[in-house]
Amino acid sequence: YARELRAGQVHLNYTGGGTNAPFGGFKQSGNGREKAEWGFHEFMECKAILGGA
Repeated sequence: YARELRAGQVHLNYTGGGTNAPFGGFKQSGNGREKAEWGFHEFMECKAILGGA
């Protein structure tokens, strides 16, 4: 059955990976890097708010 699947990701009895290890972004999977510091910066938009003194 598993050999016949045409999928980018398949999870069976999945409990999740470690949060400190980057995941994804290989070949044409459609996924960017997730988790770890790299993944955090992918979803973050930095802004600066300056106020007068």
